[in-house]
Amino acid sequence: MIIHLPPFWIAGLNVIACLVLQTGIAWGVTQIRANRFRPDAWLYRKREWERNGHLYEDLFLIRKWKTLLPDGAAWFKKGFAKKRLNERSAEYYRRFGMETCRGELAHWLQIACAPLFFLWNPAWAGWAVASFLLLANFPCILAQRYNRIRLASSRMCRR
Repeated sequence: MIIHLPPFWIAGLNVIACLVLQTGIAWGVTQIRANRFRPDAWLYRKREWERNGHLYEDLFLIRKWKTLLPDGAAWFKKGFAKKRLNERSAEYYRRFGMETCRGELAHWLQIACAPLFFLWNPAWAGWAVASFLLLANFPCILAQRYNRIRLASSRMCRR
C-alpha cells in the first residue's frame, strides 16, 4: 500500500474506482470504430484448445448461464446489443463478431486495472478487489469468445 487512508475512505475509493474504471473503459472501447476489431486478430482468434466452443459448453456449462449476464451495450449511445441475434444477414453476423471482440477487449482491460487497487489497499484487500474484477469480467470474456466461435461456424457468416 503506497497511499495510506482510513478504512472507510479505502472502501469508498474501491467502490468509486470500480464503477468509474468499469464504465469508463466500457465507454472508451465503444468509441473505437467497429472495423478496428477483427475476429482473426491475435487476441480474438479461435484457439485449438477451445475445441470449436465445446470447451465452454463442457467445462463451463456456458449455455446454462450466459443469458443471465447483463448486456452493457444498452448503457451507451454507440452500444451494440449482443444479448441475442436480431437479424439473420451476413453483414449483421460480421458486425456481431466484431462487437464480441470489442466486448472482450473491454473486459480484459477492466481486469488489467486490478494492480491499481494495490496502491491504496492493504495486500489482502487488493487481492479481494482483483478477485472481484476477475470474477465479474471473466464470465463475460467466456461468453464473448463462445458466441464469436459459434457465429464463425455458422453458414451465414461464411457467405
